[in-house]
Amino acid sequence: MKISKLSAVLALTVCATAIPSLSAQAADGTITFNGKVTDQTCTISTPGGKDFTVTLPTVSSSTLNAVSATAGRTPFAINLTKCSKGQVATYFEPGSTVDFKTGRLNNQTKTNAATNVQIQLLGSNNQFLPILAATNNGAQANSQWVTVANEGDSADLNYYAEYFATAAAGAGDVTSKRTIHHHLPISYYPSLF
Repeated sequence: MKISKLSAVLALTVCATAIPSLSAQAADGTITFNGKVTDQTCTISTPGGKDFTVTLPTVSSSTLNAVSATAGRTPFAINLTKCSKGQVATYFEPGSTVDFKTGRLNNQTKTNAATNVQIQLLGSNNQFLPILAATNNGAQANSQWVTVANEGDSADLNYYAEYFATAAAGAGDVTSKRTIHHHLPISYYPSLF
């Protein structure tokens, strides 16, 4: 019985001496997070409005005769107007038309469809922009960011689309669609004092 009372007294003594040391610690710094959420980021104002078509050229199936062959690179731009000041971007939302293994757009043509052909998107510097799910940072994988200097300014985001062969291509039509979004400019500025 004396051993258990002694253990309890020692435990309380240890706890009592530890509490003042916790409260005596001084703060070494503070992190401040600042941000801004706006009600309007940008308006997609590409000719034809927010919905538009990119027409790739007709190419011979012989140019797409092997896995990873590409053809018909076609430039297009997403024009943003009435933008908020700061960083803005667009990203292509993954969905039912996307091959989630490759990040490319599947051919959605129902009749007379080309076989073994997908459409891939490239950024302004010709890098492949896979359309991936938001997990694993996928939304960022196909984003291109630009800086808008002044409230109300415009921005152009330049892209390319091209045919991509998953195997030797067969002749036919190619069609696919994808939804685009633009990112809200949110930033944080950590500072230590």
